[in-house]
Amino acid sequence: MGVGMRASNTKVGRLYVRGMALAIGALLFTIGLNADAQGGMPAELAKAWAQTKLPESSLSVVVQEVNGPRLFALQPDTPRNPASVMKLVTTYAAISRLGPTYVWNTDFLIGGKARVDAQGVLNGPLYLRAGGDPVLLLQDLWRLMRDMRLRGIREIPEIVVDRSVFGDVTIDPAQFDGAGDRPYNASPDAFMVGFGALRLVFSPDPETKSWKSFVDPPIPGIQIDGNIEWSDAKCPGSPAISTDTTFENGNVRFRVSGSAAGSCGEFDVFRLAFSQQEYGAKLLKTMWQEVGGTLTGQVRNGLIPADAVAIASHQSPPLSEVIRLINKRSNNVMTRVLLLTLGAEAGSKPATVDGSVQVALSVLARQGLNMKGLVLDNGSGLSRVGVVSADSLTEMLQKAWISPVMPEYVSSLSILGIDGTSRNRLRDPSTRSMAHVKTGALRDVRSIAGYVWGASGKRYIVVSMVNHERAHDARAFENALITWLTTK
Repeated sequence: MGVGMRASNTKVGRLYVRGMALAIGALLFTIGLNADAQGGMPAELAKAWAQTKLPESSLSVVVQEVNGPRLFALQPDTPRNPASVMKLVTTYAAISRLGPTYVWNTDFLIGGKARVDAQGVLNGPLYLRAGGDPVLLLQDLWRLMRDMRLRGIREIPEIVVDRSVFGDVTIDPAQFDGAGDRPYNASPDAFMVGFGALRLVFSPDPETKSWKSFVDPPIPGIQIDGNIEWSDAKCPGSPAISTDTTFENGNVRFRVSGSAAGSCGEFDVFRLAFSQQEYGAKLLKTMWQEVGGTLTGQVRNGLIPADAVAIASHQSPPLSEVIRLINKRSNNVMTRVLLLTLGAEAGSKPATVDGSVQVALSVLARQGLNMKGLVLDNGSGLSRVGVVSADSLTEMLQKAWISPVMPEYVSSLSILGIDGTSRNRLRDPSTRSMAHVKTGALRDVRSIAGYVWGASGKRYIVVSMVNHERAHDARAFENALITWLTTK
Protein backbone atom coordinates (compact mmCIF):
# COMPACT_ATOMS: atom_id res chain seq x y z
CA MET A 1 0.00 0.00 0.00
CA GLY A 2 2.87 2.32 0.77
CA VAL A 3 4.42 1.61 -2.60
CA GLY A 4 1.12 2.40 -4.36
CA MET A 5 0.85 5.65 -2.53
CA ARG A 6 4.39 6.63 -3.51
CA ALA A 7 3.63 5.80 -7.15
CA SER A 8 0.45 7.86 -7.04
CA ASN A 9 2.25 10.78 -5.41
CA THR A 10 4.95 10.63 -8.07
CA LYS A 11 2.34 10.74 -10.86
CA VAL A 12 0.58 13.67 -9.23
CA GLY A 13 3.89 15.44 -8.84
CA ARG A 14 4.69 15.00 -12.53
CA LEU A 15 1.26 16.34 -13.51
CA TYR A 16 1.76 19.27 -11.16
CA VAL A 17 5.17 20.10 -12.60
CA ARG A 18 3.83 19.80 -16.16
CA GLY A 19 0.86 22.04 -15.31
CA MET A 20 3.12 24.63 -13.75
CA ALA A 21 5.36 24.58 -16.82
CA LEU A 22 2.37 25.13 -19.12
CA ALA A 23 1.09 27.95 -16.93
CA ILE A 24 4.48 29.63 -16.82
CA GLY A 25 4.81 29.22 -20.59
CA ALA A 26 1.39 30.78 -21.16
CA LEU A 27 2.29 33.61 -18.82
CA LEU A 28 5.57 34.27 -20.63
CA PHE A 29 3.74 34.17 -23.98
CA THR A 30 1.20 36.71 -22.72
CA ILE A 31 3.97 38.94 -21.39
CA GLY A 32 5.69 38.67 -24.76
CA LEU A 33 2.54 39.72 -26.61
CA ASN A 34 2.07 42.70 -24.33
CA ALA A 35 5.70 43.71 -24.69
CA ASP A 36 5.40 43.46 -28.48
CA ALA A 37 2.23 45.55 -28.45
CA GLN A 38 3.99 48.26 -26.49
CA GLY A 39 7.30 48.28 -28.30
CA GLY A 40 9.06 45.80 -30.54
CA MET A 41 8.13 45.21 -34.15
CA PRO A 42 7.46 41.79 -35.67
CA ALA A 43 10.63 40.11 -36.86
CA GLU A 44 10.05 40.67 -40.59
CA LEU A 45 9.40 44.38 -40.04
CA ALA A 46 12.39 44.68 -37.73
CA LYS A 47 14.46 43.17 -40.54
CA ALA A 48 13.04 45.65 -43.07
CA TRP A 49 13.88 48.51 -40.73
CA ALA A 50 17.40 47.20 -40.15
CA GLN A 51 17.97 47.23 -43.91
CA THR A 52 17.40 51.00 -43.96
CA LYS A 53 20.48 51.40 -41.71
CA LEU A 54 18.63 54.21 -39.96
CA PRO A 55 18.73 54.51 -36.15
CA GLU A 56 15.63 53.32 -34.33
CA SER A 57 15.54 56.67 -32.54
CA SER A 58 14.49 58.35 -35.81
CA LEU A 59 11.28 56.30 -36.15
CA SER A 60 7.83 56.57 -34.63
CA VAL A 61 5.29 53.95 -35.70
CA VAL A 62 1.88 52.80 -34.53
CA VAL A 63 -0.25 49.99 -35.92
CA GLN A 64 -3.71 49.53 -34.45
CA GLU A 65 -6.84 47.70 -35.47
CA VAL A 66 -9.74 50.05 -36.18
CA ASN A 67 -12.01 49.88 -33.10
CA GLY A 68 -9.65 47.27 -31.73
CA PRO A 69 -6.33 46.59 -29.99
CA ARG A 70 -2.94 48.01 -30.81
CA LEU A 71 -0.64 45.56 -32.60
CA PHE A 72 2.59 47.37 -31.80
CA ALA A 73 4.08 50.82 -31.33
CA LEU A 74 7.52 52.36 -31.25
CA GLN A 75 8.11 55.80 -29.71
CA PRO A 76 4.47 56.78 -30.25
CA ASP A 77 4.57 59.85 -27.97
CA THR A 78 7.53 61.56 -29.65
CA PRO A 79 6.48 64.70 -31.57
CA ARG A 80 7.90 64.55 -35.10
CA ASN A 81 7.70 66.56 -38.28
CA PRO A 82 5.12 64.70 -40.42
CA ALA A 83 5.59 66.75 -43.62
CA SER A 84 2.38 66.63 -45.71
CA VAL A 85 0.76 64.05 -43.43
CA MET A 86 -0.11 67.15 -41.36
CA LYS A 87 -2.82 67.81 -43.98
CA LEU A 88 -4.79 64.99 -42.34
CA VAL A 89 -5.19 67.13 -39.23
CA THR A 90 -6.24 70.30 -41.07
CA THR A 91 -8.70 68.61 -43.41
CA TYR A 92 -10.31 66.60 -40.60
CA ALA A 93 -10.73 69.67 -38.40
CA ALA A 94 -12.19 71.60 -41.34
CA ILE A 95 -14.69 69.00 -42.53
CA SER A 96 -15.73 68.31 -38.91
CA ARG A 97 -16.50 71.98 -38.29
CA LEU A 98 -17.71 73.15 -41.73
CA GLY A 99 -19.34 69.96 -43.02
CA PRO A 100 -18.86 68.16 -46.35
CA THR A 101 -21.29 70.44 -48.25
CA TYR A 102 -19.59 73.73 -47.34
CA VAL A 103 -18.87 75.96 -50.38
CA TRP A 104 -17.00 79.21 -51.09
CA ASN A 105 -18.57 82.11 -53.01
CA THR A 106 -16.89 84.67 -55.26
CA ASP A 107 -19.06 87.60 -56.33
CA PHE A 108 -18.94 90.65 -58.58
CA LEU A 109 -21.06 93.55 -57.28
CA ILE A 110 -21.95 97.13 -58.12
CA GLY A 111 -22.97 99.95 -55.81
CA GLY A 112 -26.66 100.29 -55.01
CA LYS A 113 -26.90 103.55 -57.01
CA ALA A 114 -24.60 102.52 -59.85
CA ARG A 115 -26.03 102.32 -63.35
CA VAL A 116 -25.01 100.98 -66.75
CA ASP A 117 -25.82 103.31 -69.67
CA ALA A 118 -26.91 102.36 -73.18
CA GLN A 119 -23.29 102.03 -74.30
CA GLY A 120 -22.52 99.56 -71.51
CA VAL A 121 -20.55 102.00 -69.37
CA LEU A 122 -20.72 101.41 -65.61
CA ASN A 123 -20.72 104.73 -63.74
CA GLY A 124 -19.13 103.36 -60.57
CA PRO A 125 -16.58 100.79 -59.40
CA LEU A 126 -17.00 97.09 -59.98
CA TYR A 127 -16.49 95.25 -56.69
CA LEU A 128 -15.08 91.76 -56.30
CA ARG A 129 -15.89 89.99 -53.05
CA ALA A 130 -13.10 87.46 -52.55
CA GLY A 131 -14.34 84.56 -50.47
CA GLY A 132 -11.12 82.60 -50.10
CA ASP A 133 -12.06 79.92 -52.64
CA PRO A 134 -9.03 77.57 -52.66
CA VAL A 135 -9.88 76.08 -56.05
CA LEU A 136 -11.00 79.09 -58.14
CA LEU A 137 -9.74 78.46 -61.70
CA LEU A 138 -9.22 80.58 -64.81
CA GLN A 139 -12.34 79.20 -66.43
CA ASP A 140 -14.39 80.11 -63.36
CA LEU A 141 -13.24 83.73 -63.53
CA TRP A 142 -13.89 83.79 -67.29
CA ARG A 143 -17.50 82.65 -66.74
CA LEU A 144 -18.01 85.36 -64.14
CA MET A 145 -16.82 88.01 -66.56
CA ARG A 146 -18.87 86.58 -69.40
CA ASP A 147 -21.95 86.82 -67.18
CA MET A 148 -21.25 90.53 -66.71
CA ARG A 149 -20.88 91.06 -70.44
CA LEU A 150 -24.19 89.29 -71.02
CA ARG A 151 -25.75 91.77 -68.62
CA GLY A 152 -24.64 94.62 -70.86
CA ILE A 153 -21.54 95.82 -68.97
CA ARG A 154 -18.71 96.77 -71.35
CA GLU A 155 -16.67 99.53 -69.72
CA ILE A 156 -15.56 99.63 -66.07
CA PRO A 157 -13.87 102.61 -64.39
CA GLU A 158 -12.05 100.48 -61.79
CA ILE A 159 -12.17 97.15 -59.99
CA VAL A 160 -12.07 97.06 -56.19
CA VAL A 161 -11.10 93.73 -54.63
CA ASP A 162 -12.36 93.11 -51.10
CA ARG A 163 -10.01 90.63 -49.39
CA SER A 164 -11.20 91.42 -45.87
CA VAL A 165 -12.24 87.82 -45.09
CA PHE A 166 -8.52 87.22 -44.37
CA GLY A 167 -6.00 89.44 -42.65
CA ASP A 168 -2.43 89.95 -43.82
CA VAL A 169 -1.57 86.33 -44.63
CA THR A 170 0.91 86.92 -47.46
CA ILE A 171 4.14 84.91 -47.30
CA ASP A 172 7.36 85.08 -49.29
CA PRO A 173 7.29 82.02 -51.60
CA ALA A 174 11.08 81.77 -51.44
CA GLN A 175 11.17 81.69 -47.65
CA PHE A 176 10.88 77.93 -47.15
CA ASP A 177 13.51 76.55 -49.52
CA GLY A 178 14.54 79.37 -51.86
CA ALA A 179 12.41 78.03 -54.74
CA GLY A 180 10.15 81.05 -54.98
CA ASP A 181 8.88 80.21 -58.48
CA ARG A 182 7.49 76.78 -57.56
CA PRO A 183 3.71 76.48 -57.09
CA TYR A 184 4.03 74.36 -53.95
CA ASN A 185 5.41 77.49 -52.24
CA ALA A 186 2.52 79.76 -53.30
CA SER A 187 1.21 82.28 -50.78
CA PRO A 188 -2.39 82.01 -49.56
CA ASP A 189 -4.78 84.80 -50.50
CA ALA A 190 -8.51 85.51 -50.35
CA PHE A 191 -8.53 85.97 -54.15
CA MET A 192 -6.38 83.15 -55.53
CA VAL A 193 -6.91 82.04 -59.13
CA GLY A 194 -5.30 78.84 -60.40
CA PHE A 195 -3.13 78.83 -57.25
CA GLY A 196 -1.43 81.97 -58.60
CA ALA A 197 0.66 80.03 -61.12
CA LEU A 198 1.34 80.66 -64.81
CA ARG A 199 1.21 77.71 -67.20
CA LEU A 200 4.11 77.42 -69.64
CA VAL A 201 2.95 75.24 -72.53
CA PHE A 202 5.29 73.42 -74.92
CA SER A 203 3.82 71.97 -78.12
CA PRO A 204 5.78 69.64 -80.48
CA ASP A 205 6.33 70.44 -84.17
CA PRO A 206 7.38 67.12 -85.78
CA GLU A 207 8.22 68.72 -89.13
CA THR A 208 10.88 71.04 -87.72
CA LYS A 209 11.62 68.82 -84.71
CA SER A 210 11.26 71.77 -82.41
CA TRP A 211 9.08 72.94 -79.54
CA LYS A 212 6.71 75.90 -79.74
CA SER A 213 5.80 77.61 -76.50
CA PHE A 214 3.20 79.99 -75.10
CA VAL A 215 2.02 81.28 -71.73
CA ASP A 216 -1.46 80.75 -70.32
CA PRO A 217 -2.99 83.14 -69.42
CA PRO A 218 -1.42 85.47 -72.06
CA ILE A 219 -0.55 88.30 -69.68
CA PRO A 220 1.50 91.05 -71.39
CA GLY A 221 5.16 91.34 -70.44
CA ILE A 222 5.87 87.60 -70.10
CA GLN A 223 8.36 85.93 -72.43
CA ILE A 224 9.77 82.40 -72.84
CA ASP A 225 13.37 82.20 -74.08
CA GLY A 226 15.92 79.44 -74.52
CA ASN A 227 15.69 76.16 -76.28
CA ILE A 228 14.44 72.66 -75.48
CA GLU A 229 16.25 69.97 -77.43
CA TRP A 230 14.15 67.56 -79.49
CA SER A 231 14.54 63.84 -78.88
CA ASP A 232 13.29 61.03 -81.15
CA ALA A 233 13.33 58.52 -78.29
CA LYS A 234 10.28 56.64 -77.10
CA CYS A 235 8.54 58.73 -74.43
CA PRO A 236 10.48 58.07 -71.21
CA GLY A 237 8.12 59.97 -68.94
CA SER A 238 8.16 63.57 -67.76
CA PRO A 239 10.44 65.86 -69.83
CA ALA A 240 13.75 66.79 -68.23
CA ILE A 241 13.68 70.58 -68.47
CA SER A 242 14.60 73.45 -66.18
CA THR A 243 13.51 77.06 -65.99
CA ASP A 244 15.27 80.18 -64.80
CA THR A 245 13.09 83.21 -64.03
CA THR A 246 14.32 86.80 -64.33
CA PHE A 247 12.54 90.13 -63.78
CA GLU A 248 13.36 93.39 -65.53
CA ASN A 249 11.34 96.64 -65.75
CA GLY A 250 8.14 94.87 -64.76
CA ASN A 251 8.61 92.14 -67.38
CA VAL A 252 9.14 88.43 -66.70
CA ARG A 253 11.43 86.17 -68.70
CA PHE A 254 11.47 82.40 -68.40
CA ARG A 255 14.66 80.90 -69.81
CA VAL A 256 14.12 77.19 -70.47
CA SER A 257 16.64 74.44 -71.16
CA GLY A 258 16.79 70.64 -71.32
CA SER A 259 15.37 68.03 -73.65
CA ALA A 260 12.03 66.36 -74.36
CA ALA A 261 10.91 63.46 -76.55
CA GLY A 262 8.52 64.48 -79.31
CA SER A 263 6.63 61.22 -78.79
CA CYS A 264 5.49 62.50 -75.37
CA GLY A 265 3.38 65.18 -77.03
CA GLU A 266 2.45 68.54 -75.57
CA PHE A 267 3.41 69.20 -71.97
CA ASP A 268 3.32 72.09 -69.53
CA VAL A 269 5.02 73.34 -66.38
CA PHE A 270 3.65 75.76 -63.80
CA ARG A 271 5.61 78.62 -62.31
CA LEU A 272 5.01 81.54 -59.94
CA ALA A 273 6.02 84.96 -61.23
CA PHE A 274 3.97 87.47 -59.23
CA SER A 275 2.51 87.88 -55.78
CA GLN A 276 -1.09 86.71 -55.51
CA GLN A 277 -2.33 90.31 -55.49
CA GLU A 278 -0.24 91.31 -58.51
CA TYR A 279 -1.28 88.22 -60.41
CA GLY A 280 -4.94 88.75 -59.53
CA ALA A 281 -4.84 92.35 -60.80
CA LYS A 282 -3.10 91.43 -64.06
CA LEU A 283 -5.51 88.55 -64.58
CA LEU A 284 -8.58 90.71 -64.08
CA LYS A 285 -7.34 93.22 -66.66
CA THR A 286 -6.31 90.59 -69.21
CA MET A 287 -9.43 88.45 -68.96
CA TRP A 288 -11.80 91.43 -69.04
CA GLN A 289 -10.18 92.47 -72.32
CA GLU A 290 -10.46 88.90 -73.63
CA VAL A 291 -14.25 88.93 -73.18
CA GLY A 292 -14.51 92.27 -74.99
CA GLY A 293 -14.53 94.62 -72.01
CA THR A 294 -12.63 97.82 -71.27
CA LEU A 295 -11.06 98.85 -67.97
CA THR A 296 -10.25 102.56 -67.90
CA GLY A 297 -8.76 102.64 -64.39
CA GLN A 298 -6.88 100.30 -62.09
CA VAL A 299 -7.44 97.28 -59.89
CA ARG A 300 -7.06 98.10 -56.20
CA ASN A 301 -7.90 96.69 -52.77
CA GLY A 302 -10.84 98.11 -50.85
CA LEU A 303 -14.12 97.40 -49.08
CA ILE A 304 -17.55 96.77 -50.55
CA PRO A 305 -20.27 99.29 -49.60
CA ALA A 306 -23.22 98.01 -47.62
CA ASP A 307 -25.71 98.75 -50.41
CA ALA A 308 -23.80 96.83 -53.10
CA VAL A 309 -25.74 94.36 -55.22
CA ALA A 310 -24.33 91.11 -56.63
CA ILE A 311 -24.55 90.82 -60.43
CA ALA A 312 -22.48 87.67 -61.03
CA SER A 313 -21.56 84.85 -58.65
CA HIS A 314 -19.51 81.67 -58.64
CA GLN A 315 -19.80 78.81 -56.16
CA SER A 316 -16.95 76.41 -55.50
CA PRO A 317 -17.22 72.61 -55.42
CA PRO A 318 -18.26 71.31 -51.96
CA LEU A 319 -15.65 70.81 -49.26
CA SER A 320 -15.84 67.02 -49.69
CA GLU A 321 -14.41 67.45 -53.20
CA VAL A 322 -11.92 70.11 -52.14
CA ILE A 323 -10.28 67.91 -49.49
CA ARG A 324 -9.97 65.16 -52.12
CA LEU A 325 -7.82 67.54 -54.16
CA ILE A 326 -5.86 68.56 -51.09
CA ASN A 327 -5.08 65.09 -49.76
CA LYS A 328 -4.71 63.13 -52.98
CA ARG A 329 -2.54 65.77 -54.69
CA SER A 330 -1.01 67.16 -51.48
CA ASN A 331 -1.73 70.79 -52.39
CA ASN A 332 -0.07 73.13 -49.88
CA VAL A 333 -1.65 76.48 -50.67
CA MET A 334 -5.16 75.00 -50.78
CA THR A 335 -4.57 73.63 -47.28
CA ARG A 336 -3.36 77.02 -46.02
CA VAL A 337 -6.50 78.69 -47.41
CA LEU A 338 -8.71 75.97 -45.90
CA LEU A 339 -7.19 76.57 -42.46
CA LEU A 340 -7.85 80.32 -42.80
CA THR A 341 -11.42 79.61 -43.90
CA LEU A 342 -11.94 77.54 -40.76
CA GLY A 343 -10.84 80.54 -38.71
CA ALA A 344 -13.00 82.98 -40.66
CA GLU A 345 -16.14 80.85 -40.33
CA ALA A 346 -15.61 80.61 -36.58
CA GLY A 347 -16.01 84.37 -36.40
CA SER A 348 -12.38 85.50 -36.29
CA LYS A 349 -12.55 87.85 -39.30
CA PRO A 350 -10.25 88.92 -40.74
CA ALA A 351 -8.78 85.44 -40.29
CA THR A 352 -5.14 85.03 -39.33
CA VAL A 353 -3.00 81.91 -39.27
CA ASP A 354 -2.58 81.94 -35.47
CA GLY A 355 -6.28 82.48 -34.85
CA SER A 356 -7.24 79.77 -37.32
CA VAL A 357 -4.86 77.30 -35.68
CA GLN A 358 -6.56 77.93 -32.34
CA VAL A 359 -9.95 77.27 -33.95
CA ALA A 360 -8.68 73.96 -35.40
CA LEU A 361 -7.32 72.89 -32.01
CA SER A 362 -10.62 73.72 -30.30
CA VAL A 363 -12.54 71.70 -32.92
CA LEU A 364 -10.36 68.68 -32.17
CA ALA A 365 -10.50 69.23 -28.41
CA ARG A 366 -14.31 69.18 -28.45
CA GLN A 367 -14.05 65.65 -29.84
CA GLY A 368 -11.79 64.61 -26.98
CA LEU A 369 -8.62 64.89 -29.06
CA ASN A 370 -6.04 66.81 -27.03
CA MET A 371 -3.33 66.19 -29.67
CA LYS A 372 -0.59 66.60 -27.06
CA GLY A 373 2.55 68.16 -28.53
CA LEU A 374 0.85 69.20 -31.79
CA VAL A 375 2.29 72.28 -33.52
CA LEU A 376 0.02 72.81 -36.53
CA ASP A 377 1.90 75.86 -37.87
CA ASN A 378 0.44 76.66 -41.33
CA GLY A 379 -1.57 73.43 -41.53
CA SER A 380 -0.01 72.15 -44.76
CA GLY A 381 3.08 70.35 -43.44
CA LEU A 382 5.36 72.54 -45.57
CA SER A 383 7.13 73.56 -42.40
CA ARG A 384 10.19 72.91 -40.29
CA VAL A 385 8.43 73.62 -36.98
CA GLY A 386 5.17 71.67 -37.38
CA VAL A 387 5.14 68.47 -35.30
CA VAL A 388 2.67 65.82 -34.17
CA SER A 389 3.02 62.45 -32.43
CA ALA A 390 2.12 59.10 -33.95
CA ASP A 391 -0.20 58.53 -30.98
CA SER A 392 -2.11 61.74 -31.69
CA LEU A 393 -2.51 60.91 -35.36
CA THR A 394 -3.68 57.38 -34.53
CA GLU A 395 -6.23 58.68 -32.04
CA MET A 396 -7.51 61.21 -34.59
CA LEU A 397 -7.77 58.60 -37.37
CA GLN A 398 -9.74 56.35 -35.02
CA LYS A 399 -12.07 59.23 -34.14
CA ALA A 400 -12.48 60.08 -37.83
CA TRP A 401 -13.48 56.49 -38.61
CA ILE A 402 -16.49 56.64 -36.29
CA SER A 403 -17.44 60.22 -37.19
CA PRO A 404 -20.35 61.27 -39.45
CA VAL A 405 -17.87 62.55 -42.06
CA MET A 406 -15.94 59.27 -42.29
CA PRO A 407 -16.95 58.41 -45.91
CA GLU A 408 -15.91 61.83 -47.26
CA TYR A 409 -12.73 61.95 -45.17
CA VAL A 410 -11.43 58.48 -45.97
CA SER A 411 -12.24 58.84 -49.67
CA SER A 412 -10.10 61.99 -49.79
CA LEU A 413 -6.96 59.91 -49.17
CA SER A 414 -4.79 58.47 -51.91
CA ILE A 415 -5.75 54.91 -52.92
CA LEU A 416 -2.68 52.71 -52.82
CA GLY A 417 -1.40 51.94 -56.32
CA ILE A 418 -4.36 53.74 -57.92
CA ASP A 419 -4.27 57.52 -57.56
CA GLY A 420 -2.77 60.49 -55.76
CA THR A 421 0.68 60.48 -54.25
CA SER A 422 0.67 56.68 -53.73
CA ARG A 423 -0.42 55.75 -57.27
CA ASN A 424 2.99 54.27 -58.15
CA ARG A 425 3.47 52.28 -54.96
CA LEU A 426 2.71 48.59 -54.27
CA ARG A 427 0.78 48.04 -57.50
CA ASP A 428 0.86 44.25 -57.17
CA PRO A 429 -2.69 42.81 -57.17
CA SER A 430 -2.22 41.59 -53.60
CA THR A 431 -1.68 45.13 -52.28
CA ARG A 432 -3.16 47.44 -54.91
CA SER A 433 -6.15 49.44 -53.58
CA MET A 434 -5.78 47.85 -50.12
CA ALA A 435 -5.05 51.15 -48.36
CA HIS A 436 -6.15 54.78 -48.21
CA VAL A 437 -3.13 56.81 -47.13
CA LYS A 438 -1.56 60.25 -46.98
CA THR A 439 2.16 60.47 -47.67
CA GLY A 440 4.65 63.13 -46.67
CA ALA A 441 8.18 63.95 -47.73
CA LEU A 442 10.58 66.79 -47.02
CA ARG A 443 14.32 66.93 -46.71
CA ASP A 444 14.99 64.85 -43.57
CA VAL A 445 11.34 63.71 -43.31
CA ARG A 446 9.45 60.64 -44.52
CA SER A 447 5.94 59.76 -43.35
CA ILE A 448 2.79 57.83 -44.18
CA ALA A 449 -0.53 57.47 -42.37
CA GLY A 450 -3.99 56.14 -43.07
CA TYR A 451 -6.05 52.97 -43.22
CA VAL A 452 -5.05 49.50 -44.48
CA TRP A 453 -7.43 46.64 -45.31
CA GLY A 454 -6.20 43.21 -44.18
CA ALA A 455 -6.88 39.92 -45.97
CA SER A 456 -9.10 38.88 -43.05
CA GLY A 457 -11.40 41.84 -43.64
CA LYS A 458 -10.07 43.73 -40.62
CA ARG A 459 -9.06 47.36 -41.01
CA TYR A 460 -5.96 48.84 -39.49
CA ILE A 461 -4.71 52.34 -38.72
CA VAL A 462 -1.06 52.83 -39.58
CA VAL A 463 1.19 55.80 -38.81
CA SER A 464 4.91 55.89 -39.60
CA MET A 465 7.14 58.96 -39.31
CA VAL A 466 10.90 59.17 -39.80
CA ASN A 467 12.96 62.27 -39.06
CA HIS A 468 16.56 61.85 -40.16
CA GLU A 469 18.94 63.27 -42.75
CA ARG A 470 18.53 59.98 -44.69
CA ALA A 471 14.79 59.71 -44.06
CA HIS A 472 14.05 58.94 -47.72
CA ASP A 473 15.75 55.56 -47.22
CA ALA A 474 12.68 54.56 -45.17
CA ARG A 475 10.43 54.17 -48.24
CA ALA A 476 11.11 50.40 -48.46
CA PHE A 477 10.21 50.03 -44.77
CA GLU A 478 6.89 51.84 -45.32
CA ASN A 479 6.10 49.46 -48.17
CA ALA A 480 7.01 46.44 -46.04
CA LEU A 481 4.80 47.74 -43.22
CA ILE A 482 1.75 48.14 -45.45
CA THR A 483 2.36 44.83 -47.22
CA TRP A 484 2.60 43.05 -43.85
CA LEU A 485 -0.74 44.54 -42.77
CA THR A 486 -2.53 43.46 -45.95
CA THR A 487 -1.82 39.83 -45.03
CA LYS A 488 -3.45 40.12 -41.59
